[in-house]
Amino acid sequence: MKAIRRFTVRPVLPEPLRPLSDLARNLRWSWHAGTRDLFRSVDPGRWVAAGGDPMRLLGSVPTERLTELAGDRDFLDRLAAVADDLDAYMTGERWYQRQSGRLPAAVAYFSPEFGITAALPQYSGGLGILAGDHLKAASDLGAPLIGVGLLYRHGYFRQSLSRDGWQQEHYPVLDPHELPLDQLKEADGAPAQITLALPGDRSLRARVWVAQVGRIPLLLLDSDIEENDLIERGVTDRLYGGGSEHRLLQEMLLGIGGVRAVRAYCRLTGHAAPEVFHTNEGHAGFLGLERMAELRAEGLDFDAALEAVRAGTVFTTHTPVPAGIDRFDRELVARHFGPHAELPDLEVDRILRLGMETYPGGEPNLFNMAVMGLRLAQRANGVSLLHGQVSREMFAGLWPGFDPEEVPITSVTNGVHAPTWVAPEVYRLGARQIGTQRAEEALSIGDSDRWDSVADIPDQDIWDLRRSLRELLVLEVRERLRASWRQRGAGTAELGWIDGVLDPDVLTIGFARRVPSYKRLTLMLRDRDRLMDLLLHPDRPVQIVVAGKAHPADDGGKRLIQELVRFADDPRVRHRIVFLPDYGMAMAQKLYPGCDIWLNNPLRPLEACGTSGMKAALNGGLNLSVLDGWWDEWFQPDFGWAIPTADGAGTDPDRRDDIEAAALYDLLEQRVTRAFYKRGRSGLPDRWIEMVRRTLSLLGPKVLAGRMVREYVDRLYTPAAHAHRAMTADAARELAEWKAAVRGAWHGVTVDHVETSVASATAELGSTLALRVRVGLGRLRPEDVEVQAVAGRVDEEDRITEAAAVPLKPVGAPGAAGEWVYEGPLSLDRTGPFGYTVRVLPSHRLLASGAELGLVAVPPEDVAEAAGLLMR
Repeated sequence: MKAIRRFTVRPVLPEPLRPLSDLARNLRWSWHAGTRDLFRSVDPGRWVAAGGDPMRLLGSVPTERLTELAGDRDFLDRLAAVADDLDAYMTGERWYQRQSGRLPAAVAYFSPEFGITAALPQYSGGLGILAGDHLKAASDLGAPLIGVGLLYRHGYFRQSLSRDGWQQEHYPVLDPHELPLDQLKEADGAPAQITLALPGDRSLRARVWVAQVGRIPLLLLDSDIEENDLIERGVTDRLYGGGSEHRLLQEMLLGIGGVRAVRAYCRLTGHAAPEVFHTNEGHAGFLGLERMAELRAEGLDFDAALEAVRAGTVFTTHTPVPAGIDRFDRELVARHFGPHAELPDLEVDRILRLGMETYPGGEPNLFNMAVMGLRLAQRANGVSLLHGQVSREMFAGLWPGFDPEEVPITSVTNGVHAPTWVAPEVYRLGARQIGTQRAEEALSIGDSDRWDSVADIPDQDIWDLRRSLRELLVLEVRERLRASWRQRGAGTAELGWIDGVLDPDVLTIGFARRVPSYKRLTLMLRDRDRLMDLLLHPDRPVQIVVAGKAHPADDGGKRLIQELVRFADDPRVRHRIVFLPDYGMAMAQKLYPGCDIWLNNPLRPLEACGTSGMKAALNGGLNLSVLDGWWDEWFQPDFGWAIPTADGAGTDPDRRDDIEAAALYDLLEQRVTRAFYKRGRSGLPDRWIEMVRRTLSLLGPKVLAGRMVREYVDRLYTPAAHAHRAMTADAARELAEWKAAVRGAWHGVTVDHVETSVASATAELGSTLALRVRVGLGRLRPEDVEVQAVAGRVDEEDRITEAAAVPLKPVGAPGAAGEWVYEGPLSLDRTGPFGYTVRVLPSHRLLASGAELGLVAVPPEDVAEAAGLLMR
């Protein structure tokens, strides 16, 4: 019989065990080994059955066992120590509190998904894991973030395989009362509620759940409440599900409702109000509109409110391809805003203009969430050096007249939260070397001094560690593979072969990620005979563990999975290559440490960052990857291998895949396997161990989420907070009026004449040119602009590269026609082909970049030719 109603019965803990509840409800346990060890000791068997989830564990422990523990002095002493450690962690001074300068009082961090722990399945892939690692690293550093997301009642789907290897999706229902969450409540005990107005006099209501991620509150909005109608209840049903209107409502709830949830949380708890709002990808972009509506209520007009919001907003883009961005029909967006829907005080046509693709090649009838995110943020970044470059090129149309390298999008390379992803065995080896406290600081903050100590670890210890991690992975794979085959319909009698799957002494390669086509899951299958030779080599075999999910609507991705599964089902190789379904955090934490090689072969440059290889590196795994994302930035032969690419514009896709697959096989055959199996005089693979050592000591500090969050604080959050403070209501009005005046008058800005003190086409290194430029400013004043000389090397087409801008100064009074003369020196500081030009940009003390308005005036061709712009 099926229950007609479901509810949660919570255990009543004996008074001495009450701290267990607080420890279970703070998700720091997910990365704090001491807390997990404590819960494991409550009941080791039930801990495993609960999947390492303290909430589920406490709900299953018999009363007799709890009574026994309440009288166990040793256990109570351990409990007190762990509880005291959490209290010190929550209240003590950390990195952020030791910084000088006026750092932000608080930062609100919005993301559509958060991967904190498998016990709170609110993530689908890299974006969510990155967001979770961001919060955890901020907690370790003491940075005052507030996370904001949605609570999906089905989370992301669970994956299994059919008998013929086709992906099956399952959506288990999540009960918030069984998760480590607390409801945000008003002073009278009633649940705090957020309301959005919908067309047709309807409403979308949501309650707010709070997950405590160490020191960081994570607010999750939940529309599955009785006050909503059926359609509105389903808005937060599942991550990345439904059609366009469903997704739009999710993103309105995340952005607009998220700001309202933050305001409610700060009002009810006394938490400092955020000075900076960080939009993690365009899904949360509507948060800027809600903040503008708040300012409209305080008397600012649309343009002034826009400037005030932009000053304190940071936007991070995570996709290098336009197809990865949410875009909505403009009529759909228009219907959900205005007098009869949400944000009635903001003009609908002005809202639409923020998201319109008003640039060459753009779709005029589509509302682009990333475009809106960029227009609502004064600071923006990509997630690796290469991705920053790709993003500047991708969005260059928003800043016409500027070269892509001048587009105001910087980069902060992603990092991973080491305490989450480093295996306990690796941590223990480090702690034995430098002590527990220093090891914890090395993983959370990171600096080369602590990581340099890896050099002192004996070779035998490193090799023994890698072997033991490989053995643990082999056991994990066999268990998961057996469960997968049972789901596929196999009987116990058919599965005896699984006991021989993988070998703890064989070179192990890992490949696990989402399965869009650009990540090329099946590139390894390009030449199956050659792959079989690698897997079955008599002296230097390899074994491969593969995992990944395709989006439920992506049949192409599902076909790739099926193709690989069918290969892995072949009795000739099934002991050497496996596909594990239902890739998630719990599996990943076992997979990364056990792999010797982490394989990544996307189409360059479509991998924005690709943090899975970072997690492998923190456990001593070597990377074998296309030079994309973070690997393009930090690759050295000491760390692993770079797969050569054939990504020229004229390369046929099939031929490109053939070339790159052949390069992958060559590397494995000639270099990777030989390094792993070649023994030195000590009987150990000396070269391999040295690469592991260098991976840990040199890459370790770079790939940390602690490093990433410190960069965000220094380079983006703190400047944004300063800009926010400077942008008073009067300053916002001033800037908005100034921008309007400059845009209206810019047609009158001209570069009329350029002359230089050098008459010849050659000059000596170290000499200086005297530049004299005559410009027309029309209705503008010299203080409204900056006149620059832009100089650098020139290529074969006379384009300036490695450009440097030098401001010129006005001299004298304006001429009879209103023209101004600017002068300045230009140093010739490099040899070879050299060129310069001049330009005029808008200038104001409150601008973050001279390119912010997308306005620039340059010399016309006749003036440029007369100026002699090139010297060779």
